[in-house]
Amino acid sequence: MAVIRSVSEITKYIAGLLKNDLHLHNVTIRGEISNFKQYASGHCYFDLKDKESILKCVIWRSYAERLRFRPENDMQVLATGSIEVYERDGKYQCYVTRMQPDGVGELALAFEQLKEKLGQEGLFDDEYKQPLPSFPKTIGIVTSPTGAVLRDIYRVAKRRLPSIKLALFPVQVQGVGAEQQIAAGIDFFNKNYPVDVLIVGRGGGSMEDLWSFNEEAVVRAIFRSKIPVISAVGHETDFTLADFVADVRAATPSQAAELAVPDIGDVTQRIKSIKVRLALAAMAAIKEKRQSVEALGRSFVFTQPEKMLESRIVKIETLANKLNQLARQLIKDKKQGLLHNMEKLELINPMGVIRRGYGIVYNSDGAILSHIGDVKIDDVYCIKIEGGEFEAQVKSIKEE
Repeated sequence: MAVIRSVSEITKYIAGLLKNDLHLHNVTIRGEISNFKQYASGHCYFDLKDKESILKCVIWRSYAERLRFRPENDMQVLATGSIEVYERDGKYQCYVTRMQPDGVGELALAFEQLKEKLGQEGLFDDEYKQPLPSFPKTIGIVTSPTGAVLRDIYRVAKRRLPSIKLALFPVQVQGVGAEQQIAAGIDFFNKNYPVDVLIVGRGGGSMEDLWSFNEEAVVRAIFRSKIPVISAVGHETDFTLADFVADVRAATPSQAAELAVPDIGDVTQRIKSIKVRLALAAMAAIKEKRQSVEALGRSFVFTQPEKMLESRIVKIETLANKLNQLARQLIKDKKQGLLHNMEKLELINPMGVIRRGYGIVYNSDGAILSHIGDVKIDDVYCIKIEGGEFEAQVKSIKEE
């Protein structure tokens, strides 16, 4: 008689078979990613497929956080993990613990992906680059306290400008947690210990060794720095994302010191050269002004000042003549007007009438008689004529 089993029993039995099969543990599978989705929990679910089959896969958050690149649909990868049964759904799937691009280095892909992402945000644009100060007083350094980098920067900086001050924020430059330390160092100088320039870097190494300077935390810390940052990571042929976001890239730490610190010898020579140029410019200016003064001294204003006055005198005399003519004409006009008015007055002057042989008759009250009707018989009237006056008594009246 056949044994009857429950669904759970069969599922657990199959799960045990898969779990005990060493060929399905730590197995690496090549395939193409599809239906990739990462949830808010951080867990990732996707399918690995080839031309004939599809395999369900999951990466828990703890493993997903260790991926250097960002998984995308249609990407060929090598996924390493274990094949197990998800008993609730009765489905088998691969629980991935490691994954890398197939045919392309994981770090190289991660580098390009992050470069593209941050580039689209504008973190590498020239408009955000800050100029280095010409005469810094203090240089901040974010690097390892051991190794040749710090010694090279110190040696070059002090040789170029002995008075320069150097402030070190010691960090781990590779390994787990290095990127947080480097970002913290950059933030420290910006918030707690202002300096004029920051040098962030390390010596040469493999891409793995330099990877901390490709981490997003470091790139964003450099971008938000209000202090100009010089990136000095690796050798001349090494490039990191820190180089792209920094205000200035130096091929080596020694070159970073040369870029940050002015050479006192060069500065002195420049000052001397400027001093000479200023002296020559001053002499040239004085010579030019002296020639201008001498030219003015030779002008007729100073050599023959009377020449300048002659024209003024002639002008004044001309104006005086015009004023005299105007005055004479005005007097003549006034005189003629006065004579004309006197003639008109003479016409109405009673004395003028008398001088022409006429007389004026006054009554006893001194009033002038102007009509025959005012004359009475036997009245005595005073008659005024040229040379004097006399009295006459009316004997008769003859009216016309």
